[in-house]
Amino acid sequence: MLLAEKSTGHLVEISDIKTLFDPNESSVTGSVHYGEEAQDPEPIAKTELAFPSGEALPLCWTDPDYRQR
Repeated sequence: MLLAEKSTGHLVEISDIKTLFDPNESSVTGSVHYGEEAQDPEPIAKTELAFPSGEALPLCWTDPDYRQR
């Protein structure tokens, strides 16, 4: 799955989709696509990611207490 870094707009290929969907995980492993080839995988905070359209990630992916609100 491809997401975008909020600060730069660079695409990030997410390696572990299960971690992305888990609201108890605050970061996910991904490779930034910038330049000619993808960079090495690194942990990226979910708060720094959005969909390529600019839409924020769903609360059920980022907030373990989303049902309380």
